Amino acid sequence: MPEKERVGEVIEASTTAFTAQCYELYEIPPLGSLVKTGDSSAQLYAIVYNAATTSLEPGRRPIARGKDETSEEAIYSSSPQLTKLLRSEFGAVVVGHKEGDKLYHHLPPQPARIHSFVYQCTPAEVMEFGQSFGFLNILLNANLPVPAEELVSASLRQMSRAHKDPRAFLVAAGKELAILLSGNLNQLNAILGRLNPLS
Repeated sequence: MPEKERVGEVIEASTTAFTAQCYELYEIPPLGSLVKTGDSSAQLYAIVYNAATTSLEPGRRPIARGKDETSEEAIYSSSPQLTKLLRSEFGAVVVGHKEGDKLYHHLPPQPARIHSFVYQCTPAEVMEFGQSFGFLNILLNANLPVPAEELVSASLRQMSRAHKDPRAFLVAAGKELAILLSGNLNQLNAILGRLNPLS
């Protein structure tokens, strides 16, 4: 992965989350990916929780076009305008920020700026961010359209891939979750059951 892979641009933002539009259709970071936005003096870190590809025109849905085509690629070849009529975007929940060299695992004082560039974090940045599990509490308590256990397990699986010992990282995360969810064993078991780094 390139050191700075720019994946989109912020088009909506609040203190707790932002929505980014991708520059390329379907080039969406995976569920649970760590992304960042901001500049060298202040950066926001967020985890991708949702993605969608929709029509650019509100209220106008795409129609089926492939009845006489042999593949999905052929649909786009015979109708090249489709890439200009559709957009891919993703939502990301803010889980931390960096000011100078100091990394914080809590909400920043200001939301992301509209039109800020959004980058997929490098493995080194993911490892640095994952040294503390302070972000887990934000994910567990966020009011999002995806179940918390799906987002938490997806984010931990994604982060584990950046570590030299993915299993050790997931075991440490499991211990932290056992503390946070000591009163909710069903949710804890649901998350732990999804923590296979290959899934």
